[in-house]
Amino acid sequence: MYPGKFYFEKSSFKLINDDTFNSLKLFDSKCFDMIFAAPPYFLSNDGITCSGGKMVSVNKGKWDKGLNVNDKYEFNKKWIHECYRVLKDEGTIWISGTLHNIYSIGMALEQEGFKIINNITWQKTNPPPNLACKTFTHSTETILWAKKDLPKTKYKFNYDLMKQLNGNKQMKDVWTTSLTKPSEKKQGKHPTQKPLELLERIILASTNENDLILDPFCGSSTTGIAAIKLKRKYIGIDNEKEYLNISIRRYKEVGGKIESGSTKI
Repeated sequence: MYPGKFYFEKSSFKLINDDTFNSLKLFDSKCFDMIFAAPPYFLSNDGITCSGGKMVSVNKGKWDKGLNVNDKYEFNKKWIHECYRVLKDEGTIWISGTLHNIYSIGMALEQEGFKIINNITWQKTNPPPNLACKTFTHSTETILWAKKDLPKTKYKFNYDLMKQLNGNKQMKDVWTTSLTKPSEKKQGKHPTQKPLELLERIILASTNENDLILDPFCGSSTTGIAAIKLKRKYIGIDNEKEYLNISIRRYKEVGGKIESGSTKI
């Protein structure tokens, strides 16, 4: 399925240290049941924000430096094209982002053969305050959920489970959670780390046990920790060893206790 070398490898939790474009091309076609991606937000523009009550730079790293409209769109088309190839026909892709990139992603999804199923609004209960006081406080992110635009193919959606988890009422497309809890950052911090609760819901909604999940911009692998907690299999890709090492520590803290006896990838 993947002929390359893994940076870290356990039976249901594997990490690749590489540029995602290089690694995606090496996978067999139609091998993943679900993909979750939080690509660069492209908002590292030397501005300021508030974190932990302190004024800090918004710059996250070279990987998040802003691009012009055309370069951003070509970047998104390139990785989404490869995701289409490696995703099973009945699989789905979830992509999280902010206004800085999500609209470019939406256009690229449709042009690369996907159909958007839902536009999930993730509402944060404790967003950082707006220091510039020139806009409304940014308190949401958009999560696009999409399937391949194949009319006769049924995608996975665990509707009954979602209804059950929502007090036996249909689950709406506005999801409210806090930002990532400090307890989830004990092994190190990633600047755009998602809360475990959010990824658990996504995985439960669109996969079954033993399904294989890909995160092509995995960061500190919240997707992977949620996956193994829910008895799924996971492969994450990131070109920053710092964040992969956080992923490994998180796995050893949580995942290693869960994974014994799980099905191999």
